[in-house]
Amino acid sequence: MTYSKELAKIALDIGAVKLDPEKPFTWASGYRMPIYNDNRLLLGNADHRLLVAEGFRSILQKENIAIDVVAGTATAGIVPATTLANLLQTPLIYVRPVPKEHGLQNQIEGVLHPGQNVVVIDDLISTGRSALKSVEAIRHAGAKVDHCLSIFTYGFQEATTQFRDAHCRMHPLLTFEALIQQAREDDSLGKEQCALLKSWHDDPFTWAKRHGFGPAGS
Repeated sequence: MTYSKELAKIALDIGAVKLDPEKPFTWASGYRMPIYNDNRLLLGNADHRLLVAEGFRSILQKENIAIDVVAGTATAGIVPATTLANLLQTPLIYVRPVPKEHGLQNQIEGVLHPGQNVVVIDDLISTGRSALKSVEAIRHAGAKVDHCLSIFTYGFQEATTQFRDAHCRMHPLLTFEALIQQAREDDSLGKEQCALLKSWHDDPFTWAKRHGFGPAGS
């Protein structure tokens, strides 16, 4: 069983990913969407945390990605980054969205030297903006970042475009397509529900508006 397939089964089983085209979940944008991802539920089990780290290590090995430092995005990427860094026995840093307003006003916490090769770890890639803020901060500090690993991605075109423009490759452990395939195999979704989810995925905001799931006033 692949890491992706095993992770999909676990995520669906423990509710780290919830799918409900009939009763969508409210996102931060105010839109109601038929999928909700909460990778924090993976934190409660050591085997789940290790599975994610081993999956990340397999990607690094397969893609022949050499790294000196593992970087986690604050806050959701810190735990998977820590587990991966422990597995690889490499240094660890984490990156805030913006510098602190007090103390040393650090945005990057930990030891980072110019010229080091860094891989950024995030839990979820939606638009890609939060992960790329970390990439930008690390590059500004003089280190190199060409790769970003995530536990899950929705696979939106916006994220693909953002990463391409930033010259950074995105490597998700679990994709939306693999998740839907697993849900279908487990019979947790019917054929009609899968079709609705795929329709949503093609154009999520238009889908939400069309079905009356837009924010108030939209």
